[in-house]
Parts: sequence; structure tokens; C-alpha cells
Amino acid sequence: MFHPHPEASNSDEFKGFNEARRIMWCHEARTRVYERFEQTSFIGDTNVAAVHVDNTTRADRAFLVAFDKAGQQVGVDTLYIDEPDHRLDVASEFDHDFTGMAVAPGSQLEQAISRENGWVVDLKVLREYDPLADRRATQRAVFLAHLQDMVKNGAVRGFLFGRGESDDTDAA
Repeated sequence: MFHPHPEASNSDEFKGFNEARRIMWCHEARTRVYERFEQTSFIGDTNVAAVHVDNTTRADRAFLVAFDKAGQQVGVDTLYIDEPDHRLDVASEFDHDFTGMAVAPGSQLEQAISRENGWVVDLKVLREYDPLADRRATQRAVFLAHLQDMVKNGAVRGFLFGRGESDDTDAA
């Protein structure tokens, strides 16, 4: 491992960088799920409440099974994974467990979940996702995470928040 300074061997030295990397990975996962689901008819079909993503059975494709609000199967699709960045790994912000989506007991959706061969996308949350707003929020979060390291190593001593107008109340 390369260390730019001898004292940089402390694992806490680049906390901001590690946090920024985590933020970016999460953003990439959300974006990938949204973009891949745009290739299906599920986002536009208001009858679809959830989609089970089987991303474990085959390495070259993800099997999608759509379910309505009652948890009954209403459609299927397959997304092929031609490149590593096509993979539909869990994006927790869309995962039914994280969103608190209700699953009807005894339903086909509950049975799909019990097989533990993938994850379930809450389509209500995915439909509300705004990629541009997420990108902007991610950029701010990454900058702030890096700012922690820059302040710590003395690269930054002060900064302004705002829209470019100089105002003493914005100085930190």
C-alpha cells in the first residue's frame, strides 16, 4: 500500500476518503438499478408493486419477477449482464426490507422472498427516485467527506457555503 506520508499508515488517516468511496458505491448501485429497471416495463406499470431480483442463480443474467400489491405474480423479465457494471446488486434504498414495504402473508411474493436467492425492489420508492437530485446530493456528500481529510491535513483552513456571494455569515 502506498502512503504519501510516513504518518499516513494510521488507518484513520483517510476516513473522509473511505466515506466518500462508500457514498459513491451506494450512488452507483442506486443508479444502476434505476437504469436497468428503465429497460423493463415494470416502472411504467402501476399494477407492479414489487419485483424480486434473482441475481444468484446465473452469473450472466438477473431474473425479474413482478408482483402486485397482494403479492401475486403479474410478470417476468430477464436482464442480461453483459458487463460487470450491469449487475443488480442490492441497493438498500430500494430494498423492501429497508423501505418497510408490507408483504402479504402466504403470498407468492413471500414465497419468493423465503427462497433467499435475491432481493426485492419496492417499485413505489424506485418510481420516486430522482437520478439528478441524487447525483447532486452525492456530489455534496462526497465533497464534505473529502473536506474532513483536507481540514485534518491542513490543505484547507476555511471555506464558504452558499451560492457564490461573499457573506461573513457563511464562513466556517
